[in-house]
Amino acid sequence: MQQVKDTQRATVRLGFDGRVHKTFRGPDAEKRFANEVRVLQHLEKRGCPFVPRLLEADPAELKMITTNCGQRVTQLSESRLKELFAELETYGVRHDDPYLRNVTYRPGDGRFCLIDFEFATILGEDPADVPQPGPPQP
Repeated sequence: MQQVKDTQRATVRLGFDGRVHKTFRGPDAEKRFANEVRVLQHLEKRGCPFVPRLLEADPAELKMITTNCGQRVTQLSESRLKELFAELETYGVRHDDPYLRNVTYRPGDGRFCLIDFEFATILGEDPADVPQPGPPQP
């Protein structure tokens, strides 16, 4: 596997089969993992075509495997960047980390894609209804 990212918050590796393996760590790792899984599931149900598909999620290991959305983008106009993140909101999700580092390019269909949803918000969702990681609260 090729290591793509290694930070305090996560390690991301690209498998030889093209799948992306992400392991969460550091502050609030359980919460960030649970949020990214939930957001990706929401986007798949809504048919969003420009985000990774969740293939596997292991809450015990805080690991997930997704499809690959292409190569990192190093240059993009500010207006196009805003358009991409605004388009995501039409699927009911605000990214909350709308920077170039979270944009990829998928050459197969010439599509810019968005990645890394650990801080994203599902719009219209009551925060009290969001499941929290860990043992059930009394």
